[in-house]
Amino acid sequence: MKQRHYSKFFCLNIYTWSIFGIFFLSQEALAESKKSVFNNIYNQLSLQRSLSSPSKASTSAGDLLAQQNRVARVTAVEVNQTNQGLEVILKTAAGGTKLVPLILPEGNNLVIDILDATLGFSIRNGVTQTNPAPGIKTVKLAKIDQSSIRLTITGAKQAPRAEVIPSRQNLVLSIDPQGSTAAQTQPDEEIEVIATGEAAEEEYFVPDADIGGKIDSPLRDVPQSIQVIPQQVIEDQQATGLEEVLENSASVTFLGDVANRGFVAAIRGFENAPILRDGIRSFGVDGPSSVDLEVANLERVEVLKGPATVLSGDAQPGGLINLVTKKPLAEPYYNLEFQLGNRNFYSPSIDLSGPLTEDGSLLYRFNALYRTEESFLDLENSFDRFFIAPVVTWKIGDRTDLTVRLEYIDEDNPVSFGSAVFNTDDNSIIEQLTGNPDATIEEDYLNVGYSFEHRFSKDWKLRNEFSYIASSFDYSVAEIGQFFDPSTGDLTGNPVTQNFEFETFSLYTNINGKFNTGPVKHNLLFGVDLSRANSSPFLRIDTTSESVINILDSEPDFFATPVVDEEDIPVFFDNEGTTDRLGIFLRDQIDLLDNLIVSAGVRFDTVASETEDLLTNSETSQNDDAVSPSIGVVYQPIEPISLYAGYSESFTPNDATDSDGQPLVPETGKGFDVGIKAEVIENRLSVNLGYFNITKQNVAVSDPDFPEASIVTGEQQSEGFDFDLGGKIMPGWDIIASYAFIDAEVTEDTDPEFVGSKLIGIPENSASLWTTYRIQSGGLKGLGFGGGFNFVGERQGGLPNSFTADSYFLTNAALFYDRDNWQIQLNFDNLFDTDFVESLGEDPSGINDLGEPFTVRASFSATL
Repeated sequence: MKQRHYSKFFCLNIYTWSIFGIFFLSQEALAESKKSVFNNIYNQLSLQRSLSSPSKASTSAGDLLAQQNRVARVTAVEVNQTNQGLEVILKTAAGGTKLVPLILPEGNNLVIDILDATLGFSIRNGVTQTNPAPGIKTVKLAKIDQSSIRLTITGAKQAPRAEVIPSRQNLVLSIDPQGSTAAQTQPDEEIEVIATGEAAEEEYFVPDADIGGKIDSPLRDVPQSIQVIPQQVIEDQQATGLEEVLENSASVTFLGDVANRGFVAAIRGFENAPILRDGIRSFGVDGPSSVDLEVANLERVEVLKGPATVLSGDAQPGGLINLVTKKPLAEPYYNLEFQLGNRNFYSPSIDLSGPLTEDGSLLYRFNALYRTEESFLDLENSFDRFFIAPVVTWKIGDRTDLTVRLEYIDEDNPVSFGSAVFNTDDNSIIEQLTGNPDATIEEDYLNVGYSFEHRFSKDWKLRNEFSYIASSFDYSVAEIGQFFDPSTGDLTGNPVTQNFEFETFSLYTNINGKFNTGPVKHNLLFGVDLSRANSSPFLRIDTTSESVINILDSEPDFFATPVVDEEDIPVFFDNEGTTDRLGIFLRDQIDLLDNLIVSAGVRFDTVASETEDLLTNSETSQNDDAVSPSIGVVYQPIEPISLYAGYSESFTPNDATDSDGQPLVPETGKGFDVGIKAEVIENRLSVNLGYFNITKQNVAVSDPDFPEASIVTGEQQSEGFDFDLGGKIMPGWDIIASYAFIDAEVTEDTDPEFVGSKLIGIPENSASLWTTYRIQSGGLKGLGFGGGFNFVGERQGGLPNSFTADSYFLTNAALFYDRDNWQIQLNFDNLFDTDFVESLGEDPSGINDLGEPFTVRASFSATL
C-alpha cells in the first residue's frame, strides 16, 4: 500500500488556496488567522510574487499538464558549514526543472516546501543531519508525496533565517541560525499558480537503479538494458510470489521451483540467473535460495540484462535479478493489510516504520505476515508461511549511516515434483502429477547482516556490507519418478527423502568516487567481494523398492505401494561442501562530453571449492580463476534519448569432470547489447529497446570416447531483442509493458541431435502488459481499474527437444477504491481459467509445473 500523508492535498493546492484568499479574505481576517497554515502559505506566496516578475496562473488543461510534466528530481544534498552558519545545496539532474522554495518559520523550525519535486533513488528515504553547525540542531529532507518535498531546518533557540543564492541549476540556501525570515526567493523567479488538479505521481516511472549501490547514475547513462519493477506494480497486482512479479519482464522466463527447493529463472534464454538481495548473492545448490524470498518486503525488483559478472561475480551470461528490500522511513508509517481469496487463501500483514528518536537519528522498519493457501493440484496439504523482517538504521553522523537487518521465513508446504507433459499420437498434451500428494517439505530461511556507509565528502563514499544467510529444507518420504514410458503411461518411482542445509557468509566493500581530469568527469567504483558458501546435502533413495503407476488413468493410485519409514531408506549420498569466492572489480563511468559517456570495467574472480563424500571418505577440490571485462558507450543526441552499445563477458565454474575425474574449465560467456532508451514523456514515461547476442562457450557435453565423462566443446547462443515501457501516460493512468523475442539454441555439441535444439523452456515470443487508471476528481475519486495480459509462446522440453508445451495467453484484472487512509482492492488472475504449462524441465515425466487456474484475491488495507 503506498504511503499517504494528509499534507498531500494541502501542498498540491497551495496556489489555489492563495487565489481564493486574495479575492475573498480581508486584510483584517488575514491578520487574525495568521497562525493558520493556509494563511502562512498565502503570505509566503504574496511575498514571492512581489519579489518576482508578474506571474500567470496556469488554468488551462494544457498548461496544467505541462506543469505536471516538470517534476524535478533532487539527486543529492550537501550541507556545508560557513562563517555565517550553513550552506545547503539541493542538487538536481542536469536540464531539470528549477526548484522554487516556499519558506515558512514555525517555532524553532524553518520549513521549506518545494512543489513539483521528488527525491532520487539514492536518497529516496530522505536525508537527516544532526548538529551540522552551532545554533542548528538538524537539517532534514523528506518526501511529502510523489511530487513535493520538504526541507526542515531546526534551530537550537529560534527559527533560522534562509536566503536563496542564485544558481543556474541547483537550489542553494544560505542559512543564518541567528534570525528568522518570512521568505526569501530569487528575485527573477516566476511563480506559476496551479488553479486545479494534482501534480503527477510517478509510481510506475523509475529512472534509477541501484544493484546494491554499484550503479550510481541514472538508467539513461548506463550502456546496458535494465528494467525496474517498482513496488506500486507489485501492490496493484497483489503479487505473492517472485514469479508473479517477474511476469512483468518478458526477458525473464520462470523455470519452476525445483520441487519447492528454490526459484529458478532464465534471462534472455540462459537459466540459473543469479538473484541478489540488496546487491548481495545467496549461493545454493539447486537455485539462488532454497526458499523463495518474500515479495511483501520488496521495494522494487531490478532486472539487469546481459553478462553482469563485473557487478555480481561468476554467473550465467543472461543477466541478474536484484531484490531491493524496504528500508526505514524518516516519517511515521503504519500499514495494516488483510488479504483473502479462493482456495482458502488468507494473509494478514503489517508494515511499520518511522523514527525511534526525536532527532530522527534512529529509524526502524518492521514487516511481518502469515500466509496460507491450498494447492490447486490434488495435494493433501496447504502452503503455510510465516515471515518477519525488522530493520534499524542509525544515522551516526551527518556522513555515516549503519543499517542492521534480519529476515526470517518459516514454511511448511506440500511437495510437487511437477507433472508429466508429453505429446501423444494425436498431438494432445497429458498433464498429470507424478509424485505422492501427501508428501511435505519444511523450509527455513534466515538472513542477518548490516550495511555501513560513510561519506568522506560530497564526491567520495565507502560502503561495507555483511550478510549471513542460512537456509534448509527437509522432505518427508515421497515417491520420485525414475523411469517413464510414454507409450504406456507407466511411471516407475522410488521412495526418497532429502535434507539440505546451506549457509553463506558474504562481505562486500566498495569505494565510489567522482572526480575530474581536466574537462573529463569520472564516476569510479572499486570493490572487493568475499564469500563462503557451505552446503550439506543428504539424500536417501531406495532403488530396490519400486512402485508403478499409470498416469494415463483418470485417478492414478499413488498409495498402491505403502509408504516406508525414513530410516529404512538407504543413504544415497551424504556430502559436505565449501566454496570460497574472492572478487576484485574496477568500473569507471567517463563523461567525455555532455552527451557522450564511456563506461569500462574489469573484474578478477577466484573460486575454490572442496567437497567431502562422507560415505566414501573421499575429497575433491576445484579452483577456477577468471578475468571478466566490460565496456560500453552512451550517446545522447538530445536530452531525452540515449543510444547505447555494450560488450561484456562472464564465467561460471563447471561442475562436470573429464575422463580422468578432473574438473573442467569454467563456462564462459560474451554478450553484445545495442539499443535506445528514451523518456517519451519527461519524468513520467520511459522506454527501452535493445538488441542482444549472447554466446556461452565451454559447455560440458558428453565425451564421445568416454560417454560417462564430459568435455568442454559445447556452445549455446541466444539472440533477439526486448522492449520495456513503464511510467505514467497521464494523471491517474499508469502502465508497464514488455516484449521479448529470444532465439536460444544449442549451436555446438558432440551429438549432432543436440545441435539446433531450443534451450529448455525458453519461448521465442513473450509479452506482458499491465495498466491501471484511478479517477482523479469528482464523486468517484479514488475508484480505480486495472487490466492486462501475459503471453508466453510455445516452448520445447528436453535436450535434444523431445516434447512441447503450447503457448498461452492469460488475462488479468483489478478493481481499487482508495479513500483517505484506507483501500479496498480486488484482483482476478487468469480471468478465463486457461489451462497451461508454466515451466518445462529436461524430462516429460516430471519437474514440469502447471500454471494456476482462475484466482481471485481481495485485500483491505489501512495506513494510520
